[in-house]
Amino acid sequence: MKIGSSNVHCINPDCQRPYPQLWGQKFCNSCGGPLQLLNRYIPLERLGSGGFAQIYTVWDEKTQTEKVLKVLVENSPKALELFTQEAAVLSSLRHPGVPKVDNDGNFQINLFNPQPRQLPCLVMEKIDGLTLEEILEQYPQGCPEKLVLSWLTQAVEILQELHKRQILHRDIKPSNLMLRTFAATTLLNQGGGGESRLVLIDFGGAKQFNEKILQGAGSTRLFSSGYSPPEQVIGGNVGPGTDFYALGRTMIELLTGKYPPKLEDPQTGELRWRGGINLNPELADLLSEMVEEDVRSRPASSTIILKRLAQIYQPPQPDFFAKIIQAIQQALAGGMQALSKTTLFIVQTIFRVFGACVMTIWTMVLTCIGAGVGTIAGYILAYHTILGSRVSAVVSQRLLGLIPNTNHFFGSEILLFAAAGLGTAWGLTLAGGFGQQRRFVVASMMGIIGYGFSWLMLQLITPQDGIEASAISILIAVFVLTLGLGLRTHHIVYAAIASFGTAIVFALLISFGFSPTAFLFHNTPNQWSLLLTILFFSLAGLFVSFWLAVSHYLIIPGLRFLGWR
Repeated sequence: MKIGSSNVHCINPDCQRPYPQLWGQKFCNSCGGPLQLLNRYIPLERLGSGGFAQIYTVWDEKTQTEKVLKVLVENSPKALELFTQEAAVLSSLRHPGVPKVDNDGNFQINLFNPQPRQLPCLVMEKIDGLTLEEILEQYPQGCPEKLVLSWLTQAVEILQELHKRQILHRDIKPSNLMLRTFAATTLLNQGGGGESRLVLIDFGGAKQFNEKILQGAGSTRLFSSGYSPPEQVIGGNVGPGTDFYALGRTMIELLTGKYPPKLEDPQTGELRWRGGINLNPELADLLSEMVEEDVRSRPASSTIILKRLAQIYQPPQPDFFAKIIQAIQQALAGGMQALSKTTLFIVQTIFRVFGACVMTIWTMVLTCIGAGVGTIAGYILAYHTILGSRVSAVVSQRLLGLIPNTNHFFGSEILLFAAAGLGTAWGLTLAGGFGQQRRFVVASMMGIIGYGFSWLMLQLITPQDGIEASAISILIAVFVLTLGLGLRTHHIVYAAIASFGTAIVFALLISFGFSPTAFLFHNTPNQWSLLLTILFFSLAGLFVSFWLAVSHYLIIPGLRFLGWR
């Protein structure tokens, strides 16, 4: 496309001189309306009008391709409702039989001349090709059966996708079905089949429906004469059968070359179309059922129509021996396919289990190291720096005010606990497992708060060296720490399982004689007690990692399977 030689068209419906405008201008010389929509789309040529809208070709500067712009020029609420409905439907669909709409293809522009107003716009993929109405002009006696069969099959496949999303088109006719033509290179890349692809256009009458409430659900009176079924014409309840009726009449017109109302019996209104054309009787029966006046006599779904089309044109049946050979071949092929799927599933499962084990071990190692390093750093801060002395004095004074009957508090221990929590949080976050968002700062703060608060609870619960105090302290520390890890879902479940699991394990260890030396410092610890303290916090980090892995790989998937999202 030669950009410099192209003229630009103003889309303001009230503009006195909308064309031509110079390429590169941002605003119209006549009305001042924008000529570069969203700084991306440049209107080139007006193609015509349809319903309440005007249609233009636009040049997309981002993709360097031509597209189609639909502009709503009618101000009525009903027109805006239908236009918005079409934009929502096309934006939600991704199917080769439906024009694509970009993420920013639905927008509004502001106009100020002759009066302020907003102009809704919809940019969609440009379909290069002919409509079936235009193709029918080349076949005045009716199109070949093979072509109509291909078009019918493709159209039903498109409707299958629409109806699956509870969307009715409500305006199927030859002019709204286009054949997308491909360049020779595109056809070669796709296998050289040479067939054009059918595309359903003009979703201005599309409607959302609910199969559970079809009975008695009214519909807006929007229809195309000659194609729409009686229930749509009178504004009654509509459903998938509404689209099947219009599609059936469209295909009959393509086969006969005659506008459907001209084929109607003057007395009964029934279509008299089967005489005079050579057509597979089963296909004719299917089309006759699709255009039944009573919606209950039409096919119930797209799947049923596709199955009947497949049966109509299935290949000739082989003889008896050929059937046996074919059955054996199918059984072998099915067995090999099942074996391949089973083998692939087993291999994938093994790799997933192996990956889960590796990630769990890696997390446990890093968490143990982080907890140990944090404990050493906390020990140095608490017992070998002036900060420890000051913190000890302040905390001890505060706690003596809360618990007057206690003679001694070693407040510097809170620094050891907080540093151990910080190191544990860093180890878990650095490992990055279990779907974390790796929030180092938040995890660190929650680790410090959780472990520091657990030390405080130890001072308030008696007996301090009992199983109850230890379990409650660990439960608090792990619960708060886990909430800060940035796990993507089921945060409370992770926190509850990790905290209760870790607390129960330590309660069992303590009941069997394992002494929580981290809770028994009454003065500056020696090297042996420091090693036991490092071991204690490292084990705590190890068990936290283990229970997080159990939650992530077993419990959470089980809850999702049961429907807890």
